[in-house]
Amino acid sequence: MFNTWLTTALFIALLMTTFGLQGVSAAEVTRAQFTSGVMDREPVDAVTGVSADTDTVYFYTELRDLQGTRVTHRWEHDGEPMAEVGFDVGGPRWRVWSSKQMEPELTGTWRAYVVTEGGSVLASEEMSFGAGGSPATGDSESITVPETHFMRSGS
Repeated sequence: MFNTWLTTALFIALLMTTFGLQGVSAAEVTRAQFTSGVMDREPVDAVTGVSADTDTVYFYTELRDLQGTRVTHRWEHDGEPMAEVGFDVGGPRWRVWSSKQMEPELTGTWRAYVVTEGGSVLASEEMSFGAGGSPATGDSESITVPETHFMRSGS
């Protein structure tokens, strides 16, 4: 009897793995991108590089099925942590963004991470600052705090 149950359970697990049937919903980051602004809770564009005269850059993420958890945007410049902002995820689809006021002397590679409270990296993106990119401009609904960042979240 136990052998039959075990064989059946293994067969079902194999089918689920083979055909992607692990579940209808899985906690994930469905979008993560740098942008020059956020309007109506959506990024206005996607940027991978901006010029050194850019004042502010935003990091936008859309989260699915992470309600009740806390995630953090961690900003790094050339591998050095520069800023962190945490978000309490309040619903099954939650959009959050943080911003960083850019300083001309901090050209180089910037990376933003989406990190769980336990330290797991859910997503990351990279952009170049000052390498001949376009200036980031655009209106935003988020609040920018000098030298750091803030966010607005919601479904």
